[in-house]
Amino acid sequence: MNQETVGARPQLGRPIRNFSVLLSPTPRGARLGRLLAVEQLRCWGLPLDPASQIVAELAANAATHGRVSGRDFRLTLYVVGDTLRIEVTDTRGDRLPALPEQAPPDAESGRGLLLVDALADRWGVTPGPPPRKTVWADVLTAKGDRR
Repeated sequence: MNQETVGARPQLGRPIRNFSVLLSPTPRGARLGRLLAVEQLRCWGLPLDPASQIVAELAANAATHGRVSGRDFRLTLYVVGDTLRIEVTDTRGDRLPALPEQAPPDAESGRGLLLVDALADRWGVTPGPPPRKTVWADVLTAKGDRR
C-alpha cells in the first residue's frame, strides 16, 4: 500500500509532506521504489537529483543486503521545510551498513553508500523495533543550501 499525507500545520511556512510504500525485497522492487519516488518528487515540484540516485542506492541495498524472504522493505519520503528525508526500512537490523573506505577498482558493487555519502547532506542508520533498521538520508531542496 502506498500512501501520501500532507500535514495540516505548516512548518517553516510549508506543509509537511509524506509518502510511504512497501516494496518487495527484489531488484524489481528496488527499481519500482526509484520510479515511484521520482514521480512523487515531480508531483511535489522538487528536484529529482540527487534524491533519485540516493533512493536507487538505498533501495538496492535493502533488496540485496536487507532481504528476508516474505518481508517487504519500506520506502518513505518526508519533506519538512527545505529538507527531503529519504528513509528505507528493512527487516535485517542485525546487518548494519558500514561506509567502505574504497571499493576495489574492478569491483562491480560496493559503492552505494559511498555515493549516498557524497550526494546526501547527512545520512545515517536508526535501529528500529527488532528486527528492523532504517537507513536515512537528508537532502536540502532549497537552492544555494547544498554543501
